[in-house]
Amino acid sequence: MPDFIEDFRFTSSDGLRLHALSAGRRSEDRSPVICLPGISRTAEDFRTLLKAFIENGPPRQVLALDSRGRGLSQYDSNPANYSIPIELGDLVKLLGEQEIERAIFIGTSRGGLLTMTLASIMPQAIAGAVLNDIGPVIEMAGLLRIKGYVGKMNPPRSWPEAIASLKKVMGAQFPAFNEQDWESYARRTWSDSFKPLSDPALAEAFQGIDASTPPPTLWPQFEILAKAAPVLVIRGEHSDLLSRETADEMKRRGKNIVAIEIAGQGHAPIIEHTEITAQILRFVERCDRQIR
Repeated sequence: MPDFIEDFRFTSSDGLRLHALSAGRRSEDRSPVICLPGISRTAEDFRTLLKAFIENGPPRQVLALDSRGRGLSQYDSNPANYSIPIELGDLVKLLGEQEIERAIFIGTSRGGLLTMTLASIMPQAIAGAVLNDIGPVIEMAGLLRIKGYVGKMNPPRSWPEAIASLKKVMGAQFPAFNEQDWESYARRTWSDSFKPLSDPALAEAFQGIDASTPPPTLWPQFEILAKAAPVLVIRGEHSDLLSRETADEMKRRGKNIVAIEIAGQGHAPIIEHTEITAQILRFVERCDRQIR
């Protein structure tokens, strides 16, 4: 596999054409890395990280998945299929297509939920996990805020309008962002023609959520993950989805768990920021050393 980023396409078990970014090449002594984005985000959130893996250190295979209905993956005609069980099946299908038996998973928000769920059914598949601003307890304030904008943001008519729209929804989460950060985030949210890069029907995934019905906790799944492999927990300082108390409790429940907090960011910290990329690269190397 050549050392540049390319597109990989495969078919889900129910016939959707799905897409992933692929970089690097397989190595016998270095685990593949699988990157999983947030609920309305795409593989493009990980492009800078993929480049960092290519440019730093020995070769390894790195993949970033566009879940169904996101990025270059086909939209699902049945929005009920935008669910953890169905998306987990797509992830397992990707592993099979690539003949990956064991990998390090980097999951942002929804991607972290997929990682914890995968651990509960296939712990042997996980050589390490990065949980980016997600944990076994999901704070209702953050969940309701995300429900308020996923699939509901009006398409902008210009990039300044796109940036203003994001600032209105997420400004409190990212006080450290500069204008370049906001523009980069906007260009990974809408296409050049200002169409959203994820299916607006994803909003239906939140229909049953209200303040009186908190989601179930995932402590059993997390504890299986923590026993299976090292875990890096990343929390944004201003996160309203992963509390500091939950991050501390996650660290307490396993000897191979490292928890860090990113200043000036909220939900979810942007992987492309240099300090986060560096932390992830070091963590992945640590996972490799434990495997050898």
